[in-house]
Amino acid sequence: MLQSAGVEDPGTDARRLAAAALGVSAAELLSRPERPLSIDETERLRRYAERRSRREPVSRIVGARDFCGRSFAVSPATLDPRPDSETLIEAALDIVRSAGRMGAPLRLLDVGTGSGCLLLTLLCELPHAWGVGTDISEPALSVARANACRLGVAGRAAWLAADVLDGISGGFDLLIANPPYVRTGEIAGLEPEVRDFDPLAALDGGADGLRFYRRIAAGISAVVPDGWVVLEVGHDQADAVSELLVSGPGADRGGQRSYRDVTGRRRCVAVRTQS
Repeated sequence: MLQSAGVEDPGTDARRLAAAALGVSAAELLSRPERPLSIDETERLRRYAERRSRREPVSRIVGARDFCGRSFAVSPATLDPRPDSETLIEAALDIVRSAGRMGAPLRLLDVGTGSGCLLLTLLCELPHAWGVGTDISEPALSVARANACRLGVAGRAAWLAADVLDGISGGFDLLIANPPYVRTGEIAGLEPEVRDFDPLAALDGGADGLRFYRRIAAGISAVVPDGWVVLEVGHDQADAVSELLVSGPGADRGGQRSYRDVTGRRRCVAVRTQS
């Protein structure tokens, strides 16, 4: 069923769905392949398989996605976290580590937080940091709050309904974001798992894909007067986004970095800011 529907890795997805339907871990499923299914489990697995055959992502079906070694709840209001975004985590930690501030009380701002996976991963890795996650979607913020509680970092995370940097003030040390960056005209050609199930507002970056980067660049001097801005970008946007950031007020043109994903594409850009 899954293979005929065009699912990229039907065997892996089938095992994940079977484990979820039975309420067991993947390891337990593999250790007991002969286990018979109850009527309820069989029906649940059938429903899961039908949903996946309609190209609904496994994470949407089971309600969670693994990201950087941790599990995050997702909902229709949030972007589905993907391995591409782990490059941003690696970049942010590299910057903090190279500055010798892994144990410092850093102030983090995550713009468009969605499930909270970026901010919460960094809070788990940086035990002395605290952060603010913003999103225009209240339902998304509810998911982020729940993820913070489950990961045990709710006391170091605050959540704010905001459109990009509107109404945001204060001196943050690090701004991170995975803003919408897909060109409007390219959305129809995305994989069904993305096009049909991720919220459009989390995908559509305008005609050239850079609409939200311009808004961030225009406001970073007031929000991150002396720190770093670290942004995920589309596979062909690194140069354009870097130029937008360094052309804005407060940016240090000499303090630019880019980071590549596992395929070698520049998937993240970082710029130093100075007051």
